[in-house]
This record gives sequence, C-alpha cells and structure tokens, in this order.
Amino acid sequence: MKDRVFQNGAAQIAEVQAAAEDWTPQRVLNWAFDTFGSRVAISSAFGAEGMVLIDMASRVRSNFRLFTIDTEFLFPETYALMDRLEQKYGIEIEKVYSVLSPEEQERTHGSALWSRDPDLCCGLRKVEPLRRKLGELSAWITSIRRDQTTVRSSARRVEWDAKFGLVKINPIVDWTSKQVWRYVHDHDVPYNELHDRDYPSIGCTHCTRAVRPGEDPRAGRWSGFAKTECGLHVIEPAASSPAVSASKAAKFGS
Repeated sequence: MKDRVFQNGAAQIAEVQAAAEDWTPQRVLNWAFDTFGSRVAISSAFGAEGMVLIDMASRVRSNFRLFTIDTEFLFPETYALMDRLEQKYGIEIEKVYSVLSPEEQERTHGSALWSRDPDLCCGLRKVEPLRRKLGELSAWITSIRRDQTTVRSSARRVEWDAKFGLVKINPIVDWTSKQVWRYVHDHDVPYNELHDRDYPSIGCTHCTRAVRPGEDPRAGRWSGFAKTECGLHVIEPAASSPAVSASKAAKFGS
C-alpha cells in the first residue's frame, strides 16, 4: 500500500494512534514505509536516539530516506559520524541548509546572533529549512522521547503534525535513555564520541556545552537562556479544522 491516500489526514491518523501505541518501533517503521513509500523520511541530528532509529530502519528497509538540518555550525565529531553512517549503512544523507549562509546571516542580523537571540537563530538555521523539506513529504520520522522535555511529554507514536501539516511518526517515543544505550551497545551502533565527554544532547557548537555532574541532560543546550527546544518539535495549534483540504490530502498519494 505504497503512498496510500489519506482523504482526511488528521482524522484517519487519529484512528491509527491508539493501535500504534502498542506497536514495536520496528512495526511502526514498517507501517510508515509501507504507507508512505518515498514520501516519508527520517529526520536526524545523529544523537544516540537518532542512531538507534537509523540502525532499526536499516534492518527493516535498505533504501529508506534520511535527512538532516545542517546549520553549518555543527561539531566536527558530528560531521565525522555522518560520514561513518553513510559508509556503514550504504545510504546518502539528504542535507538541508538555511537560505542564508553563515556570512549572510551575520551581514543581515549581526555577529553571533545565537548569543543574542537564539530563537531567531534556530528559526533561520533549523525551523525554516525543516519546513521547506517537509513540504516535499507526506510524513516524517523522528527519534524524540517523551521524557526529554515537557514539550515532548505528550507526543504520540503516530500523530498529526499541525505545525507542519503532515504525519509525524515517533517510533521510540516511550523509550528511556537506558533503553537507547542498551540498544546502542547490543547492536554495536556508531555514536557521536562527544557523548563520552559529557555531552548527552548535541546541537551546534555555539549553543552546546558539556553537562556538569547533577545537571539535567539538556542543561548544556542554550546555556544561560530559558530555552530547551530549537523549535522543530514545539507543538502549535492547528490554524483551521484538523481535516485537511483536498489539495493537502493529495500529498499523501503523490
């Protein structure tokens, strides 16, 4: 049932939601690939959770799509990991960039925007590129977990993403960090070496630091700001009825 048409996206996904809560991550991935075919892709920043999901996907399908938002401010260790996983899994990462180069951003918004307005910086380098990429898709797959932040605590395994207007699939949403790392070690999954240097959550170089003993795992992100999310997974209310229009529903079958 490749690229199955959803005449009423949000309503029909609601029918799947309850059943999906009892599915294994592998079954969720199978459902996603069977339902959406080439119109679904995994989004990853290559944290431990993302690497687990990529490894799982490789055992379900050999030709899955994988993309990343490359802010052009990532750690060298992250770029090195991207090269390793392309070789290990025989896939090509679809890299998505901001419309502004770092130099253009500095000319337009001044130097070190991340230190003055991290929300705007994330909007320019992460949220806008993601919105552009998701416009090509009917569904996206993420590796978020409920216990990571309060924003993510209500996430479902399969849900309608009103912010971006497509289906959002979170196969390991109910996993703990312990389960993630057990899978990494049991299956010899490559991971970012910064994790071994007290970086449990890894983003851009300018806005990520090592976590001190006793701190929250995400305390190293945007340190000094009351900010825990880059904006990709922030839930926004639907602008209109949850029923999708005929033109939007056509995405599911194109």
